[in-house]
Amino acid sequence: MARHQVATHCPYCALQCGTELSERAGEVSVSPSSFPVNRGGLCRKGWTAPEVLGSADRLHEPQLRTGRGELAPAGWEEALDRIASNLDEIIAESGADAVGIFGGGGLTNEKAYSLGKFARVALGSSRIDYNGRFCMAAAATAGNAAFGVDRGLPFPVTDLADAEVILLAGGNPAETMPPLMRHLEGARLVVIDPRRSATAERAELHLRPRPGTDLALALGLLHIAVTEGWHDSEYTARRTTGFEQAWARAVTWWPERVERVTGVPVSAQRQAVRMLARARSSYVLTGRGSEQHGDGADTVAGFINLALVLGLPGTRGHGYGCLTGQGNGQGGREHGQKADQLPGYRSITDPRARAHVADVWGVAEENLPGPGIPATRLLESAGSPGGIRALLVFGANPVLSAPHAGLARAQLSRLDLLVVADFLPSETTRMADVVLPVTQWAEEEGTMTNLEGRVLRRRALLPPPGSARSDLDVLRGLATRLGQPESRFPTRPSTVFDELARASAGGAADYSGIDYERLDAGQALHWPCPKTPDEQVPHPGTPRLFLDSFAHPDGKARFAAVDWHGPAEDTNHEYPLVATTGRISGHYQTGEQTRRVGELATAEPESFVRLHPDTAARRGVHDGQLARVSSARGTTLARARLDGSIRPDTLFLPIHYGGAGCANLLTNPVLDPRSGIPEFKVAAVSISGAEEVRA
Repeated sequence: MARHQVATHCPYCALQCGTELSERAGEVSVSPSSFPVNRGGLCRKGWTAPEVLGSADRLHEPQLRTGRGELAPAGWEEALDRIASNLDEIIAESGADAVGIFGGGGLTNEKAYSLGKFARVALGSSRIDYNGRFCMAAAATAGNAAFGVDRGLPFPVTDLADAEVILLAGGNPAETMPPLMRHLEGARLVVIDPRRSATAERAELHLRPRPGTDLALALGLLHIAVTEGWHDSEYTARRTTGFEQAWARAVTWWPERVERVTGVPVSAQRQAVRMLARARSSYVLTGRGSEQHGDGADTVAGFINLALVLGLPGTRGHGYGCLTGQGNGQGGREHGQKADQLPGYRSITDPRARAHVADVWGVAEENLPGPGIPATRLLESAGSPGGIRALLVFGANPVLSAPHAGLARAQLSRLDLLVVADFLPSETTRMADVVLPVTQWAEEEGTMTNLEGRVLRRRALLPPPGSARSDLDVLRGLATRLGQPESRFPTRPSTVFDELARASAGGAADYSGIDYERLDAGQALHWPCPKTPDEQVPHPGTPRLFLDSFAHPDGKARFAAVDWHGPAEDTNHEYPLVATTGRISGHYQTGEQTRRVGELATAEPESFVRLHPDTAARRGVHDGQLARVSSARGTTLARARLDGSIRPDTLFLPIHYGGAGCANLLTNPVLDPRSGIPEFKVAAVSISGAEEVRA
């Protein structure tokens, strides 16, 4: 029997590892390709990804909530008609901003672009944001402020293979993106993490700050770099502005003060700086551990300041970068599903950007809405006076992923209309009034942009099951029912991409010189890749940013004058411990895909909490016991795992589980005022043993 095969990419993290998918007699298998970021390797999530394609509970047909409160099968015409009719009624009564859109960082570039266009043109609503606000917003805000543009890694992943020293602040790629570790094997690692993660196990130096004190540590490292003579003053004078203002904040963070606040010994602070400064090739990388705080953008800025003082960004063999998490976390935030942005990473408040995009869309600029509100605030507004009455969710599961998940669920239950487009049932689809079955990774064409800004082709191996449709088809079906011409919302991915390229032209993330023909020919194209006047000599793309200048008008990077003020919530007598959340190697995001894979579910079947043995003894918790972890917002049940390497004042819970094991029942919805990212990494909690509930 003939074998059908395509070259594509893994559906999970932002490495977007290259894969070959094969299908024979209905069975799908995967093998890694020699794509540069994975070098022929895959993590266990990638190896088992095809199992999700055949999930027994895959969504095959639309479902509508009946008068009896149940979801029942329906036809596409009936489902789309009901949605459009309800939207028309809500907009007529309460205005366009009564309808919200919640997108996802796993959507293809074409879907993310069309979703933003649908919100602003078909609905006329400003109320659109996406789940990248929960993970990438702080780094994006700090990167834009410092460099004039945000690209997770402004250099190819492969550059890291030549590094001598890499500082990882709040990143754990050994678990979250294992193939990346192939590029870090030759480097001496400095890892900042309150627990001894799998990455910290491989580190030469492990710094364990108290959760919520990462910025204080960054300020202290900057202080040491300057006072001990490691400051590259020639680079600072030539390539940056704002050093004096930043130094005025950092000057008070002498090492002993930093040790008192963070718990990181003075000797370890000095060793970290010396390792970075003396290396022939060094990088500073940040991850969610440093970003998901109420001062997340300032914290990232603190580590960027350190990199700038040492002269790393824009210097060959050195640099600063952010480890983007979601599969299309980079492209997903560039093309319009973010509350304050238009395609090409343009600001929605920029008159020239608005005029350019409106012209591509064939609408009047004055009809485009202004900026919306961050994802957490969007969800919190549901059913409230002046808030959204309807929400359309594409490729996300906010009932689990939002902070203070209990509140998010309560608010969503107050909506007049909740529509969810997804390919698997989730906590959010179970609350929906309308569920729309859509295609997943191996059933669709499109593009993704990985963490190094490289635009990649996703290719279809299988036809969609049942009556599942592409999100592009869904958006056109709704748009035409809302009065838009059919031609304004194309469904062919290459056609959508060509329009996206035109809309991005001249923007920070310029894709105008990229097309499917070049991508299918195997060209490695990193944005910006503008269209050239001579089409016979196309732009080669920009794998390395900032070598000549930064993206600000004067060509210089900006130091940020930041200071540490502590997390929004401190421990107290009732909640004496700090809970922090994160990912583990066997699961991804809210786990809706990976928890359906037998091998992964067997290895990590339930939520757990890591805590120090001394903490467990004081709280009467035994290893393997079901534990009750409580904050001012809710309670989570998780299996206790004793870990002598974690700080005694800290608990760790994974984010991948639902029900009573949902870690976000604990987390604080306070937002970083600059980026809108929630404070997932610090919650004051208590822990105690819990009784087992036997079926």
